[in-house]
Amino acid sequence: MGKEQLNYAQKQCIASAGKLMQTTGMLYPGARVGVAVSGGMDSWVLLQVLLYRQRIVPFHFEIMALHVNPGFDPQSHAPLLEWLHRNGVAGHVELTDHGPRAHSPENRRNSPCFYCAMLRRKHLFDLCGRYNLTHLAFGHNADDLVATFYMNLYEGGRVEGMGMCEDFFGGMLKVIRPLMLVEKSVIHRAVRAWELPLWTNPCPSAFNSRRSEVMDEFKAMCKNNKTMKSNVFNGLIRWQLDLTRKVQSK
Repeated sequence: MGKEQLNYAQKQCIASAGKLMQTTGMLYPGARVGVAVSGGMDSWVLLQVLLYRQRIVPFHFEIMALHVNPGFDPQSHAPLLEWLHRNGVAGHVELTDHGPRAHSPENRRNSPCFYCAMLRRKHLFDLCGRYNLTHLAFGHNADDLVATFYMNLYEGGRVEGMGMCEDFFGGMLKVIRPLMLVEKSVIHRAVRAWELPLWTNPCPSAFNSRRSEVMDEFKAMCKNNKTMKSNVFNGLIRWQLDLTRKVQSK
C-alpha cells in the first residue's frame, strides 16, 4: 500500500486496534494471524487495519484471510479473491454447505444463525490447525459487545460479554477481536473511505436475527438519551477490558 490520506474514522480504527493490541498483548513477534473474513464491513475493516498495523508495530507478524462461504452463493466471494491478489495477502477461501444445513431439518434445536455460526467457527478452528496459525481474529466491534451482553442476559440469564483476547486449546490458539473498542458507526465510515468491496449477504436470516432485534431495542431505549448510549458502551468496554486483564494476570 502506498501513502494515502486517512480520514478520522480510518485513523480511529487503526489507533483503537493498536491501543487494544498493546494493552492486552494480543500479538507477538512471529505471530501467524488468521483473519475470519465474512464479506461484511467489520471483517473487511479488520483486514485493512491489520495491514496497517503490520507497518507500524516493531516486529513481524503474518496475516492470512480465512473465508468460509456458507453456500448460498458460490460466487459471492469473488471480490475477496481479487483484493487478496492485488494486496499480496495469503488466503484460504472455501465453499461449504453450512447455511443450507442450518436452515434444514438437521437443525432442530437452534436458530439458523447460531447453528451456522457454530459450524463456521469449528471449521475456522480446523483451518488454524491446518495452517499452523497462532491467532484467529474476528471483526467484532463495540456494538457486538453490547448485543452479546444483552443477549446473554435476556436469553441465558448470564452476565457475560465477549472476550477481547482469549486462549483456546491450552493456549495453542489465541482468539482476538482488535476492533472491540470501535463503534459500528465508525467502521461504517471507514469502510466507505477505503472503498472496500463488500458483498450482499444472501442468507435468508441475515436481517431477521435475535441479535439485530436486541440492538434495535437498545437503540430505541437510547433514542432520546445519547448519554445513556455512550455510558453503556464505555461501561461494557471497561468491564470487558478489566476481565481480560484479570485472566491474563493469572
